Amino acid sequence: METTENKKMETTQNKTAETFKVTGNWATQSTQLKAKFSQLTDSDLKLENGKESEMLGRVQAKLNKNREEVIGFINEAAKTEKA
Repeated sequence: METTENKKMETTQNKTAETFKVTGNWATQSTQLKAKFSQLTDSDLKLENGKESEMLGRVQAKLNKNREEVIGFINEAAKTEKA
């Protein structure tokens, strides 16, 4: 049986995943991601408006990482870009 805490956490994770938006210069960030993860291709990192979820899914599959980890990598690249 699920607890209220588990449901709240799951809802928060789903909301984060559904509302994730790439910020900053995606060309720069994707270049950084390709440098860090040589197995990623331009095709994996192709980003279309409103289809961030599809791109995340491709990167997840290629890196064998979960959605939160991939979002973390992207956020890290965004921070590096701004520095």
